Amino acid sequence: MLLEQVRAMRKAIKNIMFILFFLFFNNAVYSNIEVKIERIGPPIAHPWGISPINGTQYLVTARSGDLFKVDIGTGRHQPIANVPAVFAKRQGGLLDVAIEDSTVYLCYSRPMPGGKAATALYQAVLTGNALQGGKVLFTSNFLSTSGHHFGCRIVLADDFIYLSLGDRGERETAQDNALYSGAVIRLGKDGSLAPASGDNWPKGVTTKGHRNPQGMARHPRTGAIWLHEHGPKGGDEINILQAGANYGWPIVSHGREYYGGKVGQGLTRAKGFADPVWVWIPSIAPSGMAFYDKDMFPELKGGLLVGSLKFRSLYHLRLKGEMPATEQVILKQKIGRIRDVMVAEDGAILLLSDEVAGGLYRLSRD
Repeated sequence: MLLEQVRAMRKAIKNIMFILFFLFFNNAVYSNIEVKIERIGPPIAHPWGISPINGTQYLVTARSGDLFKVDIGTGRHQPIANVPAVFAKRQGGLLDVAIEDSTVYLCYSRPMPGGKAATALYQAVLTGNALQGGKVLFTSNFLSTSGHHFGCRIVLADDFIYLSLGDRGERETAQDNALYSGAVIRLGKDGSLAPASGDNWPKGVTTKGHRNPQGMARHPRTGAIWLHEHGPKGGDEINILQAGANYGWPIVSHGREYYGGKVGQGLTRAKGFADPVWVWIPSIAPSGMAFYDKDMFPELKGGLLVGSLKFRSLYHLRLKGEMPATEQVILKQKIGRIRDVMVAEDGAILLLSDEVAGGLYRLSRD
């Protein structure tokens, strides 16, 4: 009996120390930056991705499968026709969007036979308020009935498209070299897959070992692709992608299981796996990411903006050199779960609130 009590006490002390460690090293400072917050137009249920058509018009996706053209000056919302059918289950649906000239790229959960779905990339031309000439550029080779962990962020960089894919809630697939699961892929804008960056990886795969990457952005000066991803209970990461690198999930993780135990052997680093440049413990559930390089908020310039679903907040990470150094929360629990972040031409910050009565919001100093 005494031995069992000692073991229970040791376990309780260990859990308390673990929590204190998390809080000590991840205590964000709340800023006193003054912002004006306004909703742009009517609510949108569970918006997910945003991309600019021009200085005033934006495309906004809704997870249910709707795509809207939104004018941030007038607030007018216009539905876009001919959007592909989506697997709208739990986290799945119509997710990220990117537009270049009039060519639109959509990342979505594509319905597949047997009630399954796969992360996919769709290309079409925006003509008026409709998509024309649509075609599927890429479909993951991992199919699942799960509605979890699609990843699905898009970055257009020079002649290439970068696309993030989650592990679909089946963690072991992130280390399966035959699968696109838990990967970032690179393909040409005609859909041609780039050469694989690692041995025995499928064509197009540039990095592996990701859990659920829902934020990706290109550094405006260095051109490097930055990515953040959800950890389990703790261990959200920011990684600067290096072609051929494996980021370790689920062999390496700074998080813990949702029931409180170790992930695997409890390793936070191991030979052959790339380390993150920033870790959140406890998790903030990050989604959406953008570098701030405008003048409306000079105190944010050169830093990184990250949305938080869990804490319904907007984080700003100040960089020292090329690495994150400190963080602060610049918007706390004002608009709900923050799903995506974008910087407008005039320096205002555009946010998507992932709520039933969510929508597009603008932060400014006007």
